[in-house]
Amino acid sequence: MEIVEDTLAVDIGTFLARPLFCFLATASSEGPRVSPLWYLWEDGALWIAVSPETKSYPARIERDPRTAVAVVDFDVHRGLVQHVGMRGHASVEEFDPDRARRLFRRYLGPEQRWDGRFHGVFDRGDRYRLVRFEPETVVARDQSYAPAQL
Repeated sequence: MEIVEDTLAVDIGTFLARPLFCFLATASSEGPRVSPLWYLWEDGALWIAVSPETKSYPARIERDPRTAVAVVDFDVHRGLVQHVGMRGHASVEEFDPDRARRLFRRYLGPEQRWDGRFHGVFDRGDRYRLVRFEPETVVARDQSYAPAQL
């Protein structure tokens, strides 16, 4: 992973550990497509859980693994604007229930408090998959500003 630019006040791994949304960009015959998704940054890769009902971006990844990801942390009241943009390749992988649990806990908290629709993921693990995105280049920017009083 080549870091092209990094002006963040924290290291990139710390930034990616925040429970933010990532925006996964894939190629299609009609042009680029972007999907906002939950993710887990682990082992130098970004992991995304894919339900059996999701057909679009996994199929695009299998046709063309060249992908890009953006993760943004923005707070208008604090003037916080931090961004990590990555280009690389993605693949659709077998489901790993332990990794998926870590991913869901980031966003949903302790398992006993999850919305019921997320519990079934692990009962149907043979139908779920994970997308693994491996960054080749990374740009990390802190573009924060002094906010006006709103």
